[in-house]
Amino acid sequence: MNAGPSPRAERMVFLLLENFTLSAFAGAIEPLRLANHISNTKLYDWVVVSEDGNPVTSSSGVQVSCDQALGEFDRDTTIIVIGGIGIKQSTTKTVLNWLRRESRRGMAIGAVCTGAYAIASAGLLNGKRCTTHWENRDSFMEEFPEIELTQSVFIIDQNRYTAAGGSASFDMMLNLVARKHGTDLANQVADQLIHTSLRSESDEQRLSIPTRIGVRHPKLAKVVQEMENNIEETISPSTLAKDVGMSTRQLERLFRRYMNRSPKRYYMELRLKKARNLLLQTDMSVINVALACGFASPSHFSKCYRSMYSTTPYRERGASDGEH
Repeated sequence: MNAGPSPRAERMVFLLLENFTLSAFAGAIEPLRLANHISNTKLYDWVVVSEDGNPVTSSSGVQVSCDQALGEFDRDTTIIVIGGIGIKQSTTKTVLNWLRRESRRGMAIGAVCTGAYAIASAGLLNGKRCTTHWENRDSFMEEFPEIELTQSVFIIDQNRYTAAGGSASFDMMLNLVARKHGTDLANQVADQLIHTSLRSESDEQRLSIPTRIGVRHPKLAKVVQEMENNIEETISPSTLAKDVGMSTRQLERLFRRYMNRSPKRYYMELRLKKARNLLLQTDMSVINVALACGFASPSHFSKCYRSMYSTTPYRERGASDGEH
């Protein structure tokens, strides 16, 4: 039994944006429920809100009812924005104004998955470190070049919290539980969640390159890393080969053997994948997307894009607009 008076429950407000990611929401709220259950104390309470108080549909089609519309909460409340697909459309002026107002009142504000876009758009990540889902990294960096975006699973920077989504939501909330109520309770919550490895801010959200490409060859991994880091200003195959102590012909054979394509083709696919993300997630012009992905000629970009995706960049942009 707990001795003495129970501590005042910490209030959490979860803002669900349209097409939010259900797993990210569950990952944020379940650790709080379990912390209460295990401690036999109401350490946390929470309210689920939407812009107008109506139910919100997740990206999986599951609809979640909300307790109320956006309103004014106690100053010691923590707000967590739950994002998902189509984040630009769901980040309305009403949402932005509410976030700014609550921030001025001294609220701690966090976000999971693409929710970081919403709080960045409100100007609440200026001067802070943050993270977002890796798939949205390119578009976030293009839109907010002044914000320090990391590849961590989560970041806690003073009173700003961001998590990449999915299981990273568990990690961030478990870390917050540990800071407030001790690592023993956080570990017990993790056990209940069958969450066997507590990740920290130093852990990156994506698998290592050798794991992603399915090949444990250090020189190949280094070249792929260089390609990923140099999309806008591309590096020639001869320079890539020289950087790892190989001839261009040896590098060609290495890629043919392990990746079943030439280095040039692999590099092109990386650039086009980034281009597709930017087309679908930003309002950048097709020409600016081409330049951001290392294409000096829009016509060459369009030709390469059609070859890989069987559509043009302009039609891709049009299809994207039609989805929202």
